[in-house]
Amino acid sequence: MRNFVRFLLRCFFRTFKVRFEMRFDVSKLPQKGVYISNHVSWIDPIILFAFLPGNPVFALHGQLYRNYWIRLFLKTADVVKHDNIDVPDLKHLISTVNSGRLCVIFPEGRMTTNGNIMKIYESAGLLADKTDSPVIPIWINGLQYCHFSKTGGKLPHRYFPHVKIVVDAPRPLKLKDELRHQRNHISNEIYMIMREQMFESIYDKKMTVFTQLIKASKIHAKRCFGLRRPYVLEDITRKPKTFKDIMLASYVLGRHFSKISKHQESIGIMLPNSVAAICTFFGLNAYGQVPVMINFSAGSQNVTSGLKTVLAQKVITSKMFVKKAGLESLVQAIQNEGIEIIYLEDVGKSVSIFAKILALLQYKVKYVPYKATPDDRAVILFTSGSEGAPKAVVLSNRNVISNVWQIATFETLNKRDVVMNSMPIFHSFGLVLGTLYALYQGAKVFLYPSPLHFRIISDLLYELSATVMIGTDTFFRSYAKISHPLDFGSLRLCYAGAEGVKLDTRNLLNERLGARLMEAYGTTECSPAVAGNNMVFNKFGTIGKLCPGMECRLETVDGIEKGGELVVKGPNVMAGYILAEHPGVLVPPHNGWYHTGDVVEIDEIGFIKIKDRIKRFAKVGGEMVSLKAVENMINSAFEGRDDFCCGVVAVPHENKGEQIILVTNEQTLTTENLREFIKQNGYPELYMPRRIIYRDKIPTSATGKVDNVTLKKEVLTELAKAA
Repeated sequence: MRNFVRFLLRCFFRTFKVRFEMRFDVSKLPQKGVYISNHVSWIDPIILFAFLPGNPVFALHGQLYRNYWIRLFLKTADVVKHDNIDVPDLKHLISTVNSGRLCVIFPEGRMTTNGNIMKIYESAGLLADKTDSPVIPIWINGLQYCHFSKTGGKLPHRYFPHVKIVVDAPRPLKLKDELRHQRNHISNEIYMIMREQMFESIYDKKMTVFTQLIKASKIHAKRCFGLRRPYVLEDITRKPKTFKDIMLASYVLGRHFSKISKHQESIGIMLPNSVAAICTFFGLNAYGQVPVMINFSAGSQNVTSGLKTVLAQKVITSKMFVKKAGLESLVQAIQNEGIEIIYLEDVGKSVSIFAKILALLQYKVKYVPYKATPDDRAVILFTSGSEGAPKAVVLSNRNVISNVWQIATFETLNKRDVVMNSMPIFHSFGLVLGTLYALYQGAKVFLYPSPLHFRIISDLLYELSATVMIGTDTFFRSYAKISHPLDFGSLRLCYAGAEGVKLDTRNLLNERLGARLMEAYGTTECSPAVAGNNMVFNKFGTIGKLCPGMECRLETVDGIEKGGELVVKGPNVMAGYILAEHPGVLVPPHNGWYHTGDVVEIDEIGFIKIKDRIKRFAKVGGEMVSLKAVENMINSAFEGRDDFCCGVVAVPHENKGEQIILVTNEQTLTTENLREFIKQNGYPELYMPRRIIYRDKIPTSATGKVDNVTLKKEVLTELAKAA
C-alpha cells in the first residue's frame, strides 16, 4: 500500500513541474543515516515521502505533526513527533536510527519566512553524532514560491512553480573532540553543510549575466494586483524602472552598439551610478560586447593607461555627466589617445520606432541576442598593480553569477527590500554586491552617484525606508555622526567591506542608530566576495567564514608564526589579468589559485581574521592605493636629482582607515607644490600624502632599497610622540 501511494504522489508531483535529483548512486545509500533538509513549505515531507528511496522515518516538528492533511498523506509512512529541545524525543530517534533506519529531519524546526536557512537546532547533529551515521543533505528549491509556504508578501507566489529537489552524497559529520559538547558548534556544522548544499543547488552553471536577468524578470516581474509590475531600479532622477523597462532599454542600446563595434570588443562605460549605466552594461552583455567599467576618479593618466591595456577603442558616457562632474579634461585626454567618445544623448536621438518595436518583441519572447557561454567575458574592472600601473581584471559570466549566489547563501533579499547603493559601480563591490545581487533576487535598488554626500544619503534612507545598505567603515562612521536615528530605523542589514570595521564604528551604529553592522571581505579578483559574517554567525574582529564553493589554503610568510597568506580558489576567482606590459593578453591565475596578499589566521570553527598585508597597498576610505605608485609619482617629479630619496608608508587613521605618510630628504617638497603636480599631471587625489616628514637619511636594506618595515616603525614612533 505504501509503494502504491508513493507512486501516485510521484506521478502527481511530476505532472506539476517537480524534479527530483540524487547526485550519487542509490546503491551506495547507507543502511542508517540522517537526511537533513531545508524547510520551505507545508508539503515538504509529502514530496520527500514520494521521492526518497527506501522507507525513511519522518521526524516532524509540532507544526507539521499537528496538521491533519499532512498526517493524512503520510498515513502509510513511518512518522514520529519530534521536539527539537525534548531529550526523550531525541533518545527515541537515536534508537530508531541505530536499529538500521534512515531518518528525515528538518533542522530548522520551522518553515522559512524568507527562502533562506533559518535557525538550526543541534538535534540533527546530535542524532548523527550519537548514532555514528552520515548526514545526507537535501535542498528543496522552488516551493518557497508556492501558496503552501510562509513567504507571502516577500516572494512572488504562483500555483505551479518549478520545483527542484537535490539530494547530495552522504558525508560524515566531523565534530572536533574539544568542541563536541558545544551545542552552538554542533548546529553550526549542520548549518555549514546546508549552506554548501544551498549554493550547489541554486547556482545554475549555464547562466550568464543577461540570461540571469531574464530569469529574474520571469520570477519577480509579476504584476501587483494585476495593475503594474514592481519597480526594481531607481536613481536620482527619481524615475523608477521595472524589469521590463530595463530589458527594453538593454535591447535598444545593445543592438545600437553592436552595429558600430566588433564581436567581443571591449567598450568603456564612463557613467555614474544610474539606470542608464546599468542598462548600458546589460545591453553590451546581451549582444556579445564586453563592458569596461572606468574609474573616472582615478586621473587621466590611469584611465587612458587602462583603456590602452584592454585595447578599448570606444567609451560610452553622457554629456550631462561630463559637464556636472567636470570631466572635460579627462574626455579630451581619452580622445587624444584616438579613442572614440559616444554620448548616450546622441544615441537616444538616433533610436528609431522600429528599434523600439523590435525591442518589445524581443522582451515578449525573452530573446537572447548572443548565446554567451559561462566562460565568456562579462565585465572588465581595474585594480591597482603592485608596480603602480592599473591592472585589468577580467571577470567571466561564471565568476559573476557564482558570486551572486554565494552571497545569497549569507543573506537572501526579497521584494520588500530596498537596497541603497552609493558605492560606485566601477568597483565590483558596487556592481555585483550592490546592484546585480539585489536585482537578481527581485529587490529594489536605489543608485546614488557618490557615497560622500552623507546628509543627502541619510535623508534618502529615511524617505525610501531602505532595508539594506552597503558601504565602508569610513562612510558608515560619517553617516552615524550626522544621521537622525529614524534615518536608519528601517535598515535590517548593513554590510561593510573594502576596509576593516572598527569597534567604535560598530558601537556608534548600534547604540546611536540601532543598526547592526556586518563585516565582509572581498577583492576585485574574486568578483568580489570571499568571506563574510551574517545573522547566523557573526564574530567581531573577523571577516566571517569563507563563501561556499571556495577552497582556501594558508601559505607560510616569513616572520609570521600563526597564520599565513590567504590563497583562494573557486568559481568566482577571476578569469585573469590583462597587464599594461602586454595589452590584450589574458594572464589566468596559476591553477585557478589567487594570492590575496593578506596574512590571515583561521580559528577552529572557520572564522578568518586578517593580521596584515604582504602587498604594499593603503586602504584610504575603502579605496586601494598602491604605495609603489605614489613613490613613482613623487620620483617622477624629481627626475634627474641623484641625491633625492623618499619612502612612502601607510599607517592607521581613525577616520579614513589608513593614511599615506611621505618621508623624504627634499626640503623643497611641500604639500602645496605636490598637490599642484598631481593636478597638472592627471594623478588621482588619493595619491596625495596626508603628511610629509623630512629626514636627512632614510633606512635602506642591504640591496639599497628603502627598508619599508623599519621606516614604518620609525614613522609610527614619531607620530606617537607628536600626539
